[in-house]
Amino acid sequence: MELNENAEIDTSQVDDQRGSGGGGGLGIPIPIGGGGIVGIIIAVLVALVGGGYGLNAMGGGADQGDNTSLKQKCSAQDALKQLDCRNTLYVNSIQAYWRTALPEVFGQQYRPAKTVFFSRAVRTGCGAADSGVGPFYCPGDHLVYIDLTFYRLLADQLGAKGEFAQPYVLAHEYGHHVQSLLGTEAQMRRQQQRDPAHANALSVKLELQADCYAGAWAKNATGTTNAKGQKIFKSITAEDIQQAIDAAEKIGDDAISKRAGRPVNPNEFTHGTSQQRMQWFTTGYSTGDPKSCDTFGAGR
Repeated sequence: MELNENAEIDTSQVDDQRGSGGGGGLGIPIPIGGGGIVGIIIAVLVALVGGGYGLNAMGGGADQGDNTSLKQKCSAQDALKQLDCRNTLYVNSIQAYWRTALPEVFGQQYRPAKTVFFSRAVRTGCGAADSGVGPFYCPGDHLVYIDLTFYRLLADQLGAKGEFAQPYVLAHEYGHHVQSLLGTEAQMRRQQQRDPAHANALSVKLELQADCYAGAWAKNATGTTNAKGQKIFKSITAEDIQQAIDAAEKIGDDAISKRAGRPVNPNEFTHGTSQQRMQWFTTGYSTGDPKSCDTFGAGR
């Protein structure tokens, strides 16, 4: 993967809530309630790359950050050496793709969604969350949330070490935003209420569709440009795509259960097995067509 060093990074697509220093530590994110790495993995088992559900109920919505430091950093010559600037550019690419693809494929205009960078804990339209829940999309406020230290956990504890795992994670979350815009998520929640016995199976279908949408973006990512028409990616290699597939394997429900020392119980799956997640990302990538991502109509 090679990003275009001349592509201007649009930090307005991010809400930086990490503090005036633009920082946040590089340590492993620890759930506020404690529990260590096993607690993290169990939390990830429940909410990893998810829809923002199961958060602590609380009043109020999301806080507002200050992007001043991030904007300065991402305007510097060495911006692409910075984790937060690279991730902002990934967000730019993902949204540029859907800005074109959503009306072309589904006949609906795309509404941008910011990504919130936070440290340790955050207030959202879906409730309070800490770093232990992993990245998530909140349909209550239409925002993507991520503590960037999650990538250390993803690499060191879950074994997904490749750089392209990062845009895959973000593209999955924006897949949930697309589901929200199309009404897929709301329809799925209504179906869960009508058929609670299959609530987990329906959740799996929603998550696998988001994986497939991530694959469709990856196929088209080298064609995305910023507001000035500058290409965002110079290249994406077969190795990069394999890194995304490897990440999908590492965060399957069965793989995380085994890593956490828990029994593998298909009745508790909410995101899909490793095989399913790899399969649906690959489906989206091989076709490059979001319409191929009909996990609800597929018998697999």
